[in-house]
Amino acid sequence: MFALGPRLFEVSARRYLEGIHRTHGAPAFAAAAALPGLSAELDQHAAAVRDILDLGVDTAGRVSPTVLVAGYMRGLLEDRTTPITEPAEWATAEWLHLRLAGACLQAGLPAH
Repeated sequence: MFALGPRLFEVSARRYLEGIHRTHGAPAFAAAAALPGLSAELDQHAAAVRDILDLGVDTAGRVSPTVLVAGYMRGLLEDRTTPITEPAEWATAEWLHLRLAGACLQAGLPAH
């Protein structure tokens, strides 16, 4: 019998990540092209997300990284945030915006 559970989680997680990527990842990556300091901040947030998921999740080796990152983002977004709409706003972005964009980077989502 074919187990759909893990595949459905993966598809759902990928869709969720793509939505966050549209509101936080892609805009942050575009702004980082003009703001070098932002690129470094995003790298630091991506590394922090990686460490949290690798070291802080007991089942990390048995769960898809996509599902882990999506779950982490859902937890962050329990306290809703308004997306940044202007590239220059990323220079003074709050921690949550940077962490979400860093999670997109960690998930390997494209810069466009």
